[in-house]
Amino acid sequence: METKSQQRFGFGRQSSLAPEGRNDDAAVASVGDDDVDPGVRLMYMANEGDVEGIKEALDSGTSVNFRDVDGRTALHVAACQGQDDVVKLLLRRGADVDVKDCWGSTPLADAIYYKNNDVIKLLEAHGAKPLMVPMQVRNAREVPEYEIDPRELDFSKSVDITKGTFCIASWRGTLVAVKRLGEELLTDEDKVKAFRDELALLQKLRHPNVVQFLGAVTQSSPMMIITEYLPKGDLCAFLRRRGALKPALAVKFALDIARGMNYLHEHKPEAIIHRDLEPSNILRDDSGHLKVADFGLSKLVIVGTRTIKEDKPVGCQETSWRYLAPEVHKNEEYDTKVDVFSFALILQEMIEGCPPFSDKQERLVPKLYVANERPPFRAPPKLYAHKLRELIEDCWKDNPSERPTFRQIISRLEGIDSHLIRGKRWKVKALKFFQNLEAILKLDHSNSKNRSSRSNLSSIG
Repeated sequence: METKSQQRFGFGRQSSLAPEGRNDDAAVASVGDDDVDPGVRLMYMANEGDVEGIKEALDSGTSVNFRDVDGRTALHVAACQGQDDVVKLLLRRGADVDVKDCWGSTPLADAIYYKNNDVIKLLEAHGAKPLMVPMQVRNAREVPEYEIDPRELDFSKSVDITKGTFCIASWRGTLVAVKRLGEELLTDEDKVKAFRDELALLQKLRHPNVVQFLGAVTQSSPMMIITEYLPKGDLCAFLRRRGALKPALAVKFALDIARGMNYLHEHKPEAIIHRDLEPSNILRDDSGHLKVADFGLSKLVIVGTRTIKEDKPVGCQETSWRYLAPEVHKNEEYDTKVDVFSFALILQEMIEGCPPFSDKQERLVPKLYVANERPPFRAPPKLYAHKLRELIEDCWKDNPSERPTFRQIISRLEGIDSHLIRGKRWKVKALKFFQNLEAILKLDHSNSKNRSSRSNLSSIG
């Protein structure tokens, strides 16, 4: 029989890192037996949530940090079972918050594994740190090639940029954009999954109109995604400063967006649906071109074979409501055409100089789309010349199958762009013609005056 120092507590939930099929034959059969160590009896009471019994045991001299043969403590047990009152008591009595069992698991790791959220908050409030980040590997050979040493990132002059958790840092002498997943979010399965999915997606992308992925920090906390930094900011801020754009510039920007989106939609073997296309997720580079960014809500689908349906209503997710396609708002199946709908709204906004339905509360706007209402065209008709308005109206049709693809959109935009360029050239030629004509007339008038002066001088002589 095991001695007291070798006894194992085998009731209740086991360590989150314990191997499956572990033999618990040596577990204590009866905690009422006299030969059972008081520390194991303490663990049993933690398992049962017996707060008064624990107080008596601790007052009688039982160590709050007693460890059984597996290195587990009463705090481990209470964390596994979700006994938050017991956790509070043990922490008040000096329990080691980051103690590890023989498999390396901490009370916080156990609480996370069993999804005991109240216990997680208690432990974190007392300084418990995540045992490892969700993507950390155990073998150095498994560290991904894109991994960046966080010590290489200099945040001393960091400032927040765009929206969410983006900021600027210096990496090897170059300014980069960093998207951070804070330690407080490492226990949020949805946030971690979104981070993991975005990272997996960014590694696949290489296009002039898509923001460039540089690397990531996944082996320590906070986890980070590092992309190129575009100092000219996003399209949303640009439109706030400039207001309505001239059609030529709006079409130029629209072509940049469409080319980036076409690359995503025609990506093989899986098409990429952005699902959050809006001006704040479109960045400007030094040359003034646009790049699509922020793929936190993006989806992968086998090209041409199926659609997507959200697991939960879109209201539960972080997203922009004002650019949301009606089928997503209705929680219906959707495909790449949701991005086409958003694109139409952005193109119209560039011409109008204000967001779609800017006089409406954001959360009410999708309901208008569902009712087949669209933002009004208030700008002069000449700004929508060469079938630009028709393109916008086709892109935001209620039936997704009737909306054009981005390949078709590019073709139509290039035609509109050609018309605008020809019109601009004609205006330049006409201006030069009239300027030359004016110069000729002035010269002729000057010569006439000179001839008249010479004639008068001759008659006097």
